Amino acid sequence: MKKVDYKGRVIKRQLSKCKDICRSYSEMQDDYARFLQINDDVKAFSCNVQLADDPETEMYTTDFVITLTDGTIRVRECVYRKHLERPSTARLLDLSKDYWRSKGVVDWGIVINVIKEPV
Repeated sequence: MKKVDYKGRVIKRQLSKCKDICRSYSEMQDDYARFLQINDDVKAFSCNVQLADDPETEMYTTDFVITLTDGTIRVRECVYRKHLERPSTARLLDLSKDYWRSKGVVDWGIVINVIKEPV
């Protein structure tokens, strides 16, 4: 998760499964976007989707909202292992999880390590 107005390094890629230009703010996000691109189970995905409807969440974005070929929606947040124990990281992940659960998404998860080839 990032703040909407995040001003860090950005990697921009045009990927056919991503409806907009995919903007990655870390190497892990970029690797995961490329993994989604080559994964046959993925129909489409969006990067940095703004959380809306709630003043507590509207200033943040979710890393990936993924639509699988069977129509299932999946949400993934990319987090480096060293940041998992930070209270601020845990709070943001809880915000994201609660937000997406309230929208009916049950397949929510955290990406810690990216497998660069589909399994």
